[in-house]
Amino acid sequence: MKQDWKPGTMIYPLPALLVSCGDAPENFNVFTVAWAGTVCTNPPMCSISVRPERHSYDLICRTMEFVINLTTEPMARATDWCGVKSGREVNKFEAMGLTPEPARYVKAPIIKESPLSIECKVREILKLGSHDMFLADVVNVKADDAFLDAAGKWHLDQSSPLVYLHGAYYGLGPLIGRFGWSVCKRGDEATT
Repeated sequence: MKQDWKPGTMIYPLPALLVSCGDAPENFNVFTVAWAGTVCTNPPMCSISVRPERHSYDLICRTMEFVINLTTEPMARATDWCGVKSGREVNKFEAMGLTPEPARYVKAPIIKESPLSIECKVREILKLGSHDMFLADVVNVKADDAFLDAAGKWHLDQSSPLVYLHGAYYGLGPLIGRFGWSVCKRGDEATT
């Protein structure tokens, strides 16, 4: 039997992301976001949802750009810390030993330690309530070639991705199957 609960946002797990913003080293900031997602493939778009009282909110509103940086298990402490500390009070890059590097098309930095950085330009800000959603065009993706195999295929799973699940951080479990395996002929459903 299922219980009825009050309406809430219970879609989990979510990616544990570090979003970097700012347009010069003296105002670079990084903060943790779990409320983010893919919006469209063509044109490539994504979104992040941010509380207006967050320090980074004003930076993004002013510059209209940001970078979504995927995180890994080794980045778990920095990911959590950047979500509970304010960039008004501390330089999070320095405090957590994260390295800001130049992006290609936006002034906000990428995070060197991230396996994948998604450069975004804000298309629209949707004022929704507790959070505002920044709907953005993806203008570039920077992928760490450490996760490229000899054939040029990129393996994000080898970076030990970090996810957020209702107040806790987790790594990913074992591979269960690949897209389309459920309709393969018996014997063709290899997960390699």
